[in-house]
Amino acid sequence: MSNTETRLRLGLIEGDGIGPEIVRATRDVVDEALKVLELPPVEWVPLLIGHAAIAEFGDPMPEQTLKALAGLDAWIMGPHDNASYAPEYRAGLPPAGAVRKRFGLYANIRWARTHPDVRSVADEMDLIIVRENSEGLYADRNMFAGSGEFQPTADTALAVGVFTHGAIERIAHQAFRIATRRRKKVTIVHKANVLPMTMGMFRDVCYEVAEQYPDVETRDEHVDAMTALLVRNPADFDVIVTENLFGDILSDLAGELSGSLGMAASLNSSDTQAMAQAVHGAAPTLAGHNRANPVAMLLSAVGMLRWLGTRDVHSALYRLADRIEHAVAETLRAGVATSDLGGLASTTEFTEQVRARLHRW
Repeated sequence: MSNTETRLRLGLIEGDGIGPEIVRATRDVVDEALKVLELPPVEWVPLLIGHAAIAEFGDPMPEQTLKALAGLDAWIMGPHDNASYAPEYRAGLPPAGAVRKRFGLYANIRWARTHPDVRSVADEMDLIIVRENSEGLYADRNMFAGSGEFQPTADTALAVGVFTHGAIERIAHQAFRIATRRRKKVTIVHKANVLPMTMGMFRDVCYEVAEQYPDVETRDEHVDAMTALLVRNPADFDVIVTENLFGDILSDLAGELSGSLGMAASLNSSDTQAMAQAVHGAAPTLAGHNRANPVAMLLSAVGMLRWLGTRDVHSALYRLADRIEHAVAETLRAGVATSDLGGLASTTEFTEQVRARLHRW
């Protein structure tokens, strides 16, 4: 793929609930930005998960979709609403979890920032949570086969947490590399005081990796203290690295502090593939009402474009990502917002405002 000649092929998975609305909004913004920068259009590859896939293939995560994803470098995935699937379709991993496990998307990068003209709990915040995505305390993805959660008797339930040196080391490198491009600060979050072997290993391996990045300031915090510190002084933090479950909880908190989970973006990646996926769920009560906030999905796509640019050293994709991020920020700065942020804009109105501002930078 060159900057000007080869078309990007990106998967487009609408998902459930508000997914079709926010994914289509994101596609429209990316297409408009490509036109503005006079870059070749993306070849979108539509794929099914969730209720649409059940209707078409009898499976919320069909093998046809997984095979198609194997041939793509990156894709956008809308949220799924697996809680509403019929019981026979809820037995296995939810669609996004199945994709993360199938393609080894071990890094979950979640960023949260406040905007001056958006109502938020935090006064000032600009941070990235780097979440280990393949093991830890999430029992549905930390085993080669089966689940790490099980019941030996009807009234006893157990869960196995898995921590390995290699997985911790690679996620720590992700965090420190990101920090070198930002404010050069990393906070390791753990619970080693009560889980000294597993969480202690996570903390210690992160500090081992930190020695390779002498310009980065490194500290560590217990997860319970970290939740309080995020609420009290979110501006103190730059890059946070943590295990799977803690990363999920802390990123939801950070998203809400920034104004709404509708602002919470994320990227799931391996060394060779990436999936843009908003942190929030399918919000079925909003589906079809043109009220969903598309910001999280838009900014997730920004992260995906930057990942592609980093991987293949394509400056055009960086410019594309910068253009979209700037247009989103300018739209919010102008006071245009959806109802979750206290505004009156519909999904399509917000999207059109972003598209218009792509032309003004």
